[in-house]
Amino acid sequence: IAEGNARVLSARLEDARFFWDKDKATPLEEMAKKLSTIAFKAELGSLGDKVERVAALARELAPKVGADPDLAERAARLAKADLVSEMVGEFPELQGVMGRYYALAAKEDARVADAIRDHYKPQGPSDSVPTDPVGIAVALADKLDTLVGFWAIDEKPTGSKDPFALRRAALGVVRIVLENDVRIGLRQCISAQKLSIISQLLELSKSKKVSVSAESLKSEAQLEFLAKLPELRDNFARLTDILAQQVLLDDYKLQDGSVSDLLSFFADRLKQYLRDQGQRHDLIDAVFALGEDDLVLITRRVEALGAFLGTEDGANLLAGYKRAANILKAEEKKGALPDNLVVDGALIDAGAESEIRLHQTLGQVRHDIEEPLKTEDFAAVMTELAKLRAPVDYFFERVMVNDDDPAIRANRLALLADIRDTLHRVADFSLIEG
Repeated sequence: IAEGNARVLSARLEDARFFWDKDKATPLEEMAKKLSTIAFKAELGSLGDKVERVAALARELAPKVGADPDLAERAARLAKADLVSEMVGEFPELQGVMGRYYALAAKEDARVADAIRDHYKPQGPSDSVPTDPVGIAVALADKLDTLVGFWAIDEKPTGSKDPFALRRAALGVVRIVLENDVRIGLRQCISAQKLSIISQLLELSKSKKVSVSAESLKSEAQLEFLAKLPELRDNFARLTDILAQQVLLDDYKLQDGSVSDLLSFFADRLKQYLRDQGQRHDLIDAVFALGEDDLVLITRRVEALGAFLGTEDGANLLAGYKRAANILKAEEKKGALPDNLVVDGALIDAGAESEIRLHQTLGQVRHDIEEPLKTEDFAAVMTELAKLRAPVDYFFERVMVNDDDPAIRANRLALLADIRDTLHRVADFSLIEG
């Protein structure tokens, strides 16, 4: 048996040696040119088209992750070249790995070679993420381009079906960002890549390489295209000409809400990741509701908020918030909520001690949380919020909000709105369970 296995292994190693020698005779750049003949997705062009988009995005992301833009672009342009190699054709599981070896053999920068290998990472929950800045830039660019592209053509995961591993790609983005403390705004990245896809596909449609539908290019996208890609202003006349001729972008449904929808998809993956770290999903929703798209910032807020709500002050303040929010909601439902909820200081000064105390504390806390919010010192923010607990409790113990005097009632409702709005500077507490 051993001799038989040895013969098989020897034959495979001889094959590998043959492929290695043959592949080394073809520079990676030459291999990369062949990617234009391989389909990535009919509506999104070839693998070569994808590489062009990824290279541009990697260059844009490079300064944000501390990478050299030239190296990031170079790595992105070579990252998928080994897919046309003899070795990867025979051993597909070596994609990226062989690209690294071929790059090193060709005297490419070691960071470029490592990025070629690592841009597929992480390929599962137990896989590591890229840690070198060049690898981070290329891995993020590759995954973001895939996600934005498939959202653009409305091919999202449904139920248990995810044939293009988009959930894994999104979770990969989340892990790369958080485990490397990468500070990027996802909304801007997604919007920019959406516009990149639009412009590229319009160019490809002119050369008949893909079929595109003008019907799906919403007015918002056209305006963004002009405003955000000034270097392509000269091409705008060509764009309007394409639209006028009713060129069809078949199946290319670039929905106006695709950016927000994809951000929600990232939020779900972030919940999955943080839930595995012991965090609560409702806190992620509460922070996401503020419109944040910096995953590192969101995570820090969630962690600080979770720690705060685990204290007696935090739990009681949440209860006070919900009581205030429920009263406001009930009054609004009845149509009895004043249009202009502004606290009248003179009425406060003439009111009960509990009103004065709450009003003063709210003003002080609103002022004192601004600086730590700017510096992202969320522990300090929570310390300030804790100061509201006693005044809020005291107010509800001593005051009847729905006073017979309409002016006093309106003023007390305005105080409740101040409680709500102050806490909403940190998170949307209405989405927090408890």
